[in-house]
Amino acid sequence: MRIPKSHPRYESLMAREALVEGVKEGIVVRQGLIAHGRGEAFDYLVGEVSIEPAVEAEYAAAGRLLRAKHPVISVNGNVAALSAKETVEVAKAVGATIEVNIFHRTEERVQRIEGRLKSAGAEVVLGLDPDAGIEGLDHPRGLCAKAGIYSADVVLVPLEDGDRAKALKDMGKVVLTIDLNPLSRTSRVSDVTIVDNITRCMPKLARFATELRDDDERVDRILSEFDNRKNLSDVLNHIARRLGELESDSLD
Repeated sequence: MRIPKSHPRYESLMAREALVEGVKEGIVVRQGLIAHGRGEAFDYLVGEVSIEPAVEAEYAAAGRLLRAKHPVISVNGNVAALSAKETVEVAKAVGATIEVNIFHRTEERVQRIEGRLKSAGAEVVLGLDPDAGIEGLDHPRGLCAKAGIYSADVVLVPLEDGDRAKALKDMGKVVLTIDLNPLSRTSRVSDVTIVDNITRCMPKLARFATELRDDDERVDRILSEFDNRKNLSDVLNHIARRLGELESDSLD
């Protein structure tokens, strides 16, 4: 389907098309379309832009990744379909390992996601041969690589399941997430929650990491000032204000 760039919702429609193609290619499962639709609903509430709290969280996440000894980026089907190239750029910017981790797991699907990431420039992608487990999880997302998620100190888990985020926290890891729902379990349990669309967020993460790489003093300041609970509260306040404004506009 050809979508003209003049369409007011061009970016959103292109993301939908990318996910539909991902289903056809065996990268995305149909349940992933439902998850994306839920995220889109929250994106409407935010205003389909990267709001100030999101940018603050993106800087904090970039700082955390730069300070990590062994950062890992966890990738599922939706992430691979929407932001494979940008994920690889973030990984290169912070020296992170990339690992495929999916709930609806088959070897073929892991291979297809791995192939998408390698086509986007990744040299090594873990996840096909898990040799460790995340404590407390008895489903496929508990499978992981000892050289990847299991031994990571900081894990970026975009579009995450709440139970795994908590399990990673219980293992003592710093958890960074990208989640448009500020009320989700993942958002509440993570150390840094970026309430932004992944297609807007990942390019910023790569850019911010490059910007901060040689500025230790600024990274120190960003990390010392960032408060995830306050940031989520700021997001909710933004949504409340925006809804009030929209209501006023509709009554005029």
